[in-house]
Amino acid sequence: MMLDPLNAVREDLKENGIIPDVIPVDPPFHPKALLVVTFPTSQEALLGNTLTKTDTADEPTVAFTPMQVPDQTDEPTYTLVMTDPDAPSKNNPKFREWRHWVVTGVKAPPTSAIETDNLDAQLTKPAVTPYYPPTPPPGTGKHRYVLLLYQEPSADFSIPADAPERKNEPVDRKNWNAARFADKHGLKLVGVNYFVVVGE
Repeated sequence: MMLDPLNAVREDLKENGIIPDVIPVDPPFHPKALLVVTFPTSQEALLGNTLTKTDTADEPTVAFTPMQVPDQTDEPTYTLVMTDPDAPSKNNPKFREWRHWVVTGVKAPPTSAIETDNLDAQLTKPAVTPYYPPTPPPGTGKHRYVLLLYQEPSADFSIPADAPERKNEPVDRKNWNAARFADKHGLKLVGVNYFVVVGE
């Protein structure tokens, strides 16, 4: 019996340690969206495929199956995160997690976009944490770069000006925790994808 795509995502996340390294075991994560991540080089994140530093040097576009929430009349907005749990290496993750990207106010494309085949999500606000490309140190092996899509609690959601996520020097990005960040701000995880870059 074949798993449906969302269950297949969850099983892959368990098998490859994203659960529990980034996503807590409890409460159980049930994906609500398929998250598609495409870089300007046309390379995609495909649940753990290996990409290169060159492939991932520039900020990707994202697309996802939009969720319609029956009791919510406003269009949902989302926060997108990219994080590395394998910093500086999977064997010695003393900097887990390294925060690569945080952007709020992400929206599904308008219905009219279907006619133009542009199904990319809209990034309506400047990034809270600007995109920092994967740069795994030489000799540190495989790094998992995990992209997390969270539904925001309200359309006017924003990250406070003094939040840690707005401190974006490299030294400020280490030892972050996506799950704690989500809990603090009332964000609900709905979609996940990830890719691997090897430090060599």
